[in-house]
Amino acid sequence: MRHSFTPGKVWLDTNGRRIQAHGGSVICVEGTYYWYGENKDTANGRNGRQTFGVRCDQSSDLYNWEDKGLIIPPNLDDPDSSLNPHHAKLDRPHILYNARTKKFVCWAKIMNTDGTQTEIVLTAENILGPYTIVRDHVRPLGMNAGDFDLAVAPDGKAYYYFERVHSELICADLTDDYTDLTGYYSTHFPQPYPPFVREAPAHFVRNHRHYLITSGTTGYFPNPSEAAVADTGHGPFIVQGDPFVDDLSHTSFHCQISSVFQVPGKKDLYIAMGDRWIPNCMDLPYAEYAHLFEVMFSGNYSDDEIKACRDQCRLDDYDPKDLSIADYVWLPITFRGDRVTIDWRDEWKIEDWDDVD
Repeated sequence: MRHSFTPGKVWLDTNGRRIQAHGGSVICVEGTYYWYGENKDTANGRNGRQTFGVRCDQSSDLYNWEDKGLIIPPNLDDPDSSLNPHHAKLDRPHILYNARTKKFVCWAKIMNTDGTQTEIVLTAENILGPYTIVRDHVRPLGMNAGDFDLAVAPDGKAYYYFERVHSELICADLTDDYTDLTGYYSTHFPQPYPPFVREAPAHFVRNHRHYLITSGTTGYFPNPSEAAVADTGHGPFIVQGDPFVDDLSHTSFHCQISSVFQVPGKKDLYIAMGDRWIPNCMDLPYAEYAHLFEVMFSGNYSDDEIKACRDQCRLDDYDPKDLSIADYVWLPITFRGDRVTIDWRDEWKIEDWDDVD
């Protein structure tokens, strides 16, 4: 039995196997926690798979997790299916509960073999499924959509935050049933190209203010996060800078935040849930590969110059072939006024936070 969090250490489920719930989030249903995400148990770099369905684990204490299996299994029969792991890669599933329709709504990013990125939308009456596809091959607002988050504000209004690939962050309103977009949207954090473009948005609300933690764009390689705050879901957002203020490596403690979860019943406890995609790259200087991504995407360098920069960076030596051994970094957020900070802790406990009065 586990009695604490140990960020960056191997996290096993109650059967002694690595937890496979990457790029996902935690949802609390009737007092039980469900942690869902990308199942990467077969993403060993030898079979062409990066994700094999969506897996979910169940817990009563957030420390110990029971594997509940694949809640959205892959479709191996249809070669053109968005859920076929050999045709497309499923990324970052996010689930909301719609109190009006009484359905769980899941959106997931699909990276297709032709280079396009689309979305698939599914619904279920139970968090553990079965899920039914209601929309597929979606190009949100006609855009090429990257990493995203779903969010419900305290007033019930739902938002879809996504990276307009290699350009800017979009906040779009969801329809009342959470399965589509209304067409209203706003734009934020425009940047010319990676690694500066913001992706992997993680949204949360505290004291009626909307927060976003985003990542730079360096693939599976970690980079500095950025926090921002606004009075409304559509902003305008005020950028606060890197919340990992004591991280001298400028890599968000070698992880990428996928979601922020507010722990029910605890006063001001928000957990930043991160994936350490490549545990063996912690000695690779961020400045080296950040420059490489700028060289690759700025359009100012020749193919020979890009190759020379890549060879010098040794990026291929750290290529994340085996994603099945990716680890997790869960850390509590500390607030200094409205400013977000995330400090390193080798070990920490939920019980150190006061209960809600």
